[in-house]
Amino acid sequence: RTMYEHHTEVYKAKFEANGWHAETIDGHDLAAVVASLDRARSTKGKPQAIVARTLKGNGISFLADKDNWHGKPLSKDDLAKAIAELGGAPAVEPDSGRSYARASLPMPPKFPALPPPEYPANQMVATREAYGTALKHLAAILPQLVAVDGDVKNSTFAETLEKAMPDRLFQGYIAEQNMVSVAVGLAAQGLVPFAASFACFLSRAYDQIRMAAIGRSNINLCGSHCGVSIGEDGPSQMALEDLAMFRAIPGSVVLYPSDAVSTERLVETMARTDAICYMRTTRPKTPIVYPADAAFPIPGFKVLSRTPNDRATVIGAGVTFHEALKAAEQLKVKGISIRVVDLYCVKPIDATALAAEIKATGGRLVIVEDHYAEGGLGEAVLTALAAATTPLAGVKHLAVSGVPHSGKPEELLDRFRISAKHIAAAVESL
Repeated sequence: RTMYEHHTEVYKAKFEANGWHAETIDGHDLAAVVASLDRARSTKGKPQAIVARTLKGNGISFLADKDNWHGKPLSKDDLAKAIAELGGAPAVEPDSGRSYARASLPMPPKFPALPPPEYPANQMVATREAYGTALKHLAAILPQLVAVDGDVKNSTFAETLEKAMPDRLFQGYIAEQNMVSVAVGLAAQGLVPFAASFACFLSRAYDQIRMAAIGRSNINLCGSHCGVSIGEDGPSQMALEDLAMFRAIPGSVVLYPSDAVSTERLVETMARTDAICYMRTTRPKTPIVYPADAAFPIPGFKVLSRTPNDRATVIGAGVTFHEALKAAEQLKVKGISIRVVDLYCVKPIDATALAAEIKATGGRLVIVEDHYAEGGLGEAVLTALAAATTPLAGVKHLAVSGVPHSGKPEELLDRFRISAKHIAAAVESL
């Protein structure tokens, strides 16, 4: 029984009103089930719905269509009575252990390396824009690549792929749960799907994402417009929980590139990775900081502004990495040198290598992120360092501390104390 009890004709009428071919059957009549599937196979030009009337616990007098039996094991006496009503139980061979074997799933295809990205060194490019460019370049050499977008293709820049190859982008509209499910289906067919929307909207599809992980899918997801740095659109559009969401997915890879070059390279890596991959992209344009031939292994990070006299390590990603670089220039005027780390791979983290960088700067560490403190960059780093038993002389964790308002990006970065001047102050306090 569901909302309309066993009145299957109501559901049939609803399907028909939406343009489906629909029929109702007795779901316990196997001949009727097979016949309806045969009819569905011959139905052309519209979707087919089969509404089957079934009773939970059918065939057992004291269970059939009764409440309060869901998920409840039977007593020994009830089990014997139930089996007798069903006509007895077949003989079951002892378990050989094969029941625990898992079928292999399609692996990511092999394909040649992409040519180096082509960005002038002085160009400002948003990582969300580089995501779309990367899809277009990758699709040219990877015929299995397809993309799905949640009705924001002009914002995620998935439209860059569509303009070049219209048949390779599927419109998921504002239905993120379905978008993720479609991506899982595409991956199961041996394709390489990339699904994108605003990062905050992916929270709507979290059930589908976690179930994809349980099913060992290898979908690729991109969330744009993260953090307070999106500015005037306000808190309903600001993803401030997405790193926590995706870090909690078992076996996931979480990426947060800071410039266009690293974005393109990491999109290519996602297509080669047998896991659920999530890339966080930002709205504002940021400078190109890496040469076209730079490599971005997983796990990994990049170190900029390194000297033998560095007094502290500052770890950022995306927008906060660029703020950290500005802070390094501000501190240099005061004679203070810092080591700036771009943690483009948030999960997994190379804790041993990261610990070495922090040790070289006296164990003083500042972590800055455009995300809530819970489950984000800071907790990822500190958990990794704890596992590596890294001694720390002092830590400052700068993160978004409350629900934001609408405002200019630079105003919001400053309001939540994750801008360059606050990073510099945190270093000085250590």
